[in-house]
Amino acid sequence: MNSLIATARALMNRGKGLLAMDESVGTCNRRLGEFGIAQTEESRRRYRELLVTAPGLSDSISGAILFDETLQQRTQDGVLFIDVLRRNGILVGIKVDVGAKALAGHPGERVTEGLDGLRERLAHYSSLGARFAKWRAVLAIGDGLPGPACTLVNAHALARYATLCQEAKIVPIVEPEVLMEGVHTLARCGEVTAEVLHHVFDQCYRQGVILEAMILKPNMVLPGVSSTEASTLDEIADATIGCLARAVPAAVAGVAFLSGGQPAQLATARLNALNLRTNSSRTVHEVPFPSIPWPLTFSFGRALQQPALSLWAGCDANRDVAQRALLHRARCNGAATRGAYRSAMDMEGLAI
Repeated sequence: MNSLIATARALMNRGKGLLAMDESVGTCNRRLGEFGIAQTEESRRRYRELLVTAPGLSDSISGAILFDETLQQRTQDGVLFIDVLRRNGILVGIKVDVGAKALAGHPGERVTEGLDGLRERLAHYSSLGARFAKWRAVLAIGDGLPGPACTLVNAHALARYATLCQEAKIVPIVEPEVLMEGVHTLARCGEVTAEVLHHVFDQCYRQGVILEAMILKPNMVLPGVSSTEASTLDEIADATIGCLARAVPAAVAGVAFLSGGQPAQLATARLNALNLRTNSSRTVHEVPFPSIPWPLTFSFGRALQQPALSLWAGCDANRDVAQRALLHRARCNGAATRGAYRSAMDMEGLAI
């Protein structure tokens, strides 16, 4: 178990975060299609090669989450992507769920599947060099949503997945995502997120998950994207910190926020505000908060990749500028984990 704890701590290395490049074939194809790029295996390989070979990526990235296809892909020179990452000091992770499916008997709700055969798949991924894994559950806020059955079944699956990972000597990243879609308020998001997290950690306790050897990947507490409520960076930081402080055990190795479709610069600014608030004395809802026990970092997908993808646009002549855009976003987010990000950094990045 000590090796798992060491891996979890390495992933939460101060000033670094995770590059989520674990999009399924369908999701990756849709994103390529937005820029008129051929939706083929070779296009996906070329794009992912651009990401994993970006020089200096490990300065701000501690681990990369891959998809099954990506784990087996190679560079143009025939080197496995996982070997490129490992040689550069980046830990290799793998998405192991098979996606969210309609939850029978509960219209509008989903449950993430993939537990069948997971023990064998984890053993295979471990043999290939994967050191950590990820499982994502999705919960929507709406009229009566999420319901108790949806919350419980997803919490149960997340804990079962985490236990299987630790049995296989793989660090689990547990991702219960409360979706941004909707008209809900900041307060409503906080209530739902706290309820979900309470259920997740109750199941983790019941199923024997070692908290020191797992990482939580939650959403930030935000108003719905269709809400008319305007929340400041500090309000979002206070709501998120308050939610986590009341729902997440101190033993958890770290918290790596998902971006969830937030614009790249805004996700960075919000992460920075979270770390600024945790590093200063503050009062939330007129109650003094203790020091937060876990490091707060990022596990971003689109918020790291989108600028690079838009610049590359399928043309390898744009490879260098696209890689510089990726590295710039990674550096900005690395700074945000220390509360050291400033908007001027992005103005400087316009020179890319």
